[in-house]
Amino acid sequence: MKIQILGTGCPKCKQLSKNAENAAEELGIDFELEKVSGITDIMSFGVMMTPALVVDGEVKIAGKVPQVEEIKELLK
Repeated sequence: MKIQILGTGCPKCKQLSKNAENAAEELGIDFELEKVSGITDIMSFGVMMTPALVVDGEVKIAGKVPQVEEIKELLK
């Protein structure tokens, strides 16, 4: 599974990255975590508000930092 965090590196982006990593580890998922920080790259996903969570190329959440439990539901 490929998990991407879209954001410029702000504290919210870092928190989303940590929450996503924790959620995937708790579920025992084999995953690759990538941080996407280029504005052009972020816009290519159609995202206008960061941070955003992308799973296997599909934007799941944008503009907020979901808790670990909410991310686990999105990864199932």
